[in-house]
Amino acid sequence: MHDEAQARVLAVRRREEHDHVRSDARVRTVGAPPSLRLPGLVLGVGLGGFVDGILLHQILQWHHMLTSTGSDNVGIPTYPADTVHGLRMNTVWDGVFHTFTWVMVLLGLALLYSRIQHSRGRVWASRALWGWVLAGWGVFNLVEGIVDHHILGIHHVRSGPNELAWDLGFLALGAVLVVAGYLLQRGATYTDATRDRGEA
Repeated sequence: MHDEAQARVLAVRRREEHDHVRSDARVRTVGAPPSLRLPGLVLGVGLGGFVDGILLHQILQWHHMLTSTGSDNVGIPTYPADTVHGLRMNTVWDGVFHTFTWVMVLLGLALLYSRIQHSRGRVWASRALWGWVLAGWGVFNLVEGIVDHHILGIHHVRSGPNELAWDLGFLALGAVLVVAGYLLQRGATYTDATRDRGEA
């Protein structure tokens, strides 16, 4: 009876050790949670566009989407913001612009939700998300600034004698945001509910 009891204890211990090894292997295979790069960048593009539209188009009213038409590079008819017809047309295109930024925010949230659902209890520190959001805002400034201000010329950050300096400053801000966002998310850690803290 004593030998039989010892055999049972040994069998239980072997089974526990085997299960522990399998559990460790599974955790090592799972690794870090899904990257937040894409959802963060898309969210940054949308939120950066909202900052541009709300601050520069509406609060400060430095420009609207078509306020430099007439001196643009593609031959669009003039729509000055100080006439009823011009303001109406600019308001329509500001609405189109805000629709784009709204869709980017929705898409970014959907991507973020999908990544979190597949994270299996592993969650990145907030700096991982906000770093990529800042980088996405910078990408928005760079693309919008190059296309709308320089290639198409349909509007400028602030029209007038110093408009080139304002446009270049807008691009410089975009570059700073990209670099700052990348540095912020670099080395971000994640928390795993089944293990201790890991590093990205």
